[in-house]
Amino acid sequence: MRLAPLCLFTVLSACAVVPAPSDKGPIEKTPIPAEVLENAQDAVPLRAPPRVPSRTAVRNFIEVINTIEPVAEEVCRERAPRLNCDFLIVYDADPRAPMNAFQKVDETGRPVIIFTLPLIAEARNVDELAFVLSHEAAHHIAGHLDRQRQAAIIGATIFGNLASLSNDPQAIESAQEFGAAIGARTYSKEFELEADELGARITLRGGYDPLKGAEFFFRIPDPGNQFLGTHPQNADRFRVVQAVANGA
Repeated sequence: MRLAPLCLFTVLSACAVVPAPSDKGPIEKTPIPAEVLENAQDAVPLRAPPRVPSRTAVRNFIEVINTIEPVAEEVCRERAPRLNCDFLIVYDADPRAPMNAFQKVDETGRPVIIFTLPLIAEARNVDELAFVLSHEAAHHIAGHLDRQRQAAIIGATIFGNLASLSNDPQAIESAQEFGAAIGARTYSKEFELEADELGARITLRGGYDPLKGAEFFFRIPDPGNQFLGTHPQNADRFRVVQAVANGA
């Protein structure tokens, strides 16, 4: 594992296809060698082939970063001028990492978006990469990490207060941890749909097709309508994107 660039990041939350750790430096300074991506493709089981050639996937990723990053920063400054809108795009150099993309904030408050190589390898076109990147940027713009943290604090406080009646320190601590987990999940689906909606708008502004990009949903497992699940049903997510594409 190469952890140096990301080990200092404060992790508040993650939006992921599959939860996973990530690392590595900025793509604009460290282009992905095509042979590395080829290894990533070998490691990812196909759900519906074919995928694009590895060199094309690298070019697609770099093109999308160069196009979407300034658009995301522009939208960020418009909607949340008090936020740090200087997005840093990084990638996990481990080809064995699960297919994943998520957003963090470093210790300075700078938003960081992480892609794993298998996700880059699996994306069929620039529209899918553009939508995923826009979706993660939207989480930052909408303040989801702070909102999730506040919900976790509220959950921990409520459950901790209830457990305090027992006068058992261990029971109180366990209740606080459970309450924080419940609180953090309370608005997860809502946050995902908000990020899908704003992400679709960023994708459109960048000149890509959010409907074509959202087809990525249908190649990942559908989480279904689970109680306190972290992600909404794929069909619900697609409908949100479709509404934006239709001018809503």
